[in-house]
Amino acid sequence: MAASVDLELKKAFSELQVKMIDTQQKVKMADLQIDQLTRVQKHAKLTHAEIATLPDNTRLYEGVGRMFILQSKEEINNLLTDKQKTADEKIKELEVSGVGSVVFAGWRTTVSR
Repeated sequence: MAASVDLELKKAFSELQVKMIDTQQKVKMADLQIDQLTRVQKHAKLTHAEIATLPDNTRLYEGVGRMFILQSKEEINNLLTDKQKTADEKIKELEVSGVGSVVFAGWRTTVSR
């Protein structure tokens, strides 16, 4: 009887370890994505600040693949603002999904970054 309990405990513990490792990998992936989005957001903010200092008649080009397209200052500012908003929304989504409650074999634990 004690041997069967030991086997059940070992099985439950190994399942718990697998789920824990999986959850840790998901949290690390979310952290990496948040870091990348933060860099994108910062880059867009700095570019926006530099463009704001330029005169309105300055010719601005947007890089598209291997070419550059002439855009107005207003269009470039709108693109940068949209990029910042999109990155901010994705960061919030990842932060919400990265912190949660996970149930392992009857035990409840909180996972946070």
